[in-house]
Amino acid sequence: MEKSNFVDQIRVFCKSGHGGAGSKHFMRTKFNPQAGPDGGDGGRGGHIILRGNKNLWTLLHLRYYKNVIAENGQGGNKNNMTGRDGKDIIIEVPLGTVAYDEEAESQDGEILEDGQELIWVRGGRGGLGNKNFATATNQAPEYAQPGEPGSEGWKVLELKVLADVGLVGFPNAGKSTLLSSITAAKPKIADYAFTTLTPQLGMVEYRDGRSFCMADLPGIIEGAAEGRGLGHRFLRHIERNPVLLFLIPADSKDHKKELEILMKELEEYNPELLDKKFIIAISKSDMLDDELKEAIAKELPKKIPHLFISSVSRTGLQELKDLLWKELQ
Repeated sequence: MEKSNFVDQIRVFCKSGHGGAGSKHFMRTKFNPQAGPDGGDGGRGGHIILRGNKNLWTLLHLRYYKNVIAENGQGGNKNNMTGRDGKDIIIEVPLGTVAYDEEAESQDGEILEDGQELIWVRGGRGGLGNKNFATATNQAPEYAQPGEPGSEGWKVLELKVLADVGLVGFPNAGKSTLLSSITAAKPKIADYAFTTLTPQLGMVEYRDGRSFCMADLPGIIEGAAEGRGLGHRFLRHIERNPVLLFLIPADSKDHKKELEILMKELEEYNPELLDKKFIIAISKSDMLDDELKEAIAKELPKKIPHLFISSVSRTGLQELKDLLWKELQ
């Protein structure tokens, strides 16, 4: 199998910086050897920060990140000098990235906008110097705070593709052919199942210079919600698409059953996916006559708009664009 440049999940060990210790120091001058405490505060430990970058579309650049360790904060010093903060580590990620804490099994946040920053692992606070503990009754405190320790643990970054329209269908439904017909994308196309192993994105040019983004997602199979085939790795990308285009080939043995299986897998993975807008396209329809089209149309749900298309003869593609644009608006 060829090596893919699309990486949508990484696991990395993260460790933020420890806070610097506060200083325990007393000022001594020529004329006042007991001028009082002047120990400065310790610096903050370095954070590990995620930043959105619209020019990235995969986590490939993070594939070899195994350990991310931020710098410790410096200790405080005499003359009320605060220690330097530890240097933050900034990790740039594509839009649509979700950050998880593996051990707590919880979501830390998600990056959806260019330039958005998320403090993923927070550095420890610096300790207070002894100047902070001086009081009227204790004018020479002999103690200062140590810095707080940083945090560490295994973290996971997961990319969910951001696209306006997601193509959903069984392997060999014609999704890659459709994408290559109406966008400039060049996905791999062949006459066997699972040709597409990673999401492919393309911009669909519409009227008056307008456009929208379409994603060709890996083919779904029965049992995908339970992890069969590409399973969850495929289904999570659908969560970001406001409109789902179900592609069912004209030569399917049972069009109604195929649609029901696709809907069932979406519901089992996440029932909220059924709240999205759906469109049904019967692909490879150049092999159908009007009578067969009418028979297939009777099998399809009346509440979901449908149309017949052919990527090879380019039949119905403009009508498809019009319908998709209408649903997106």
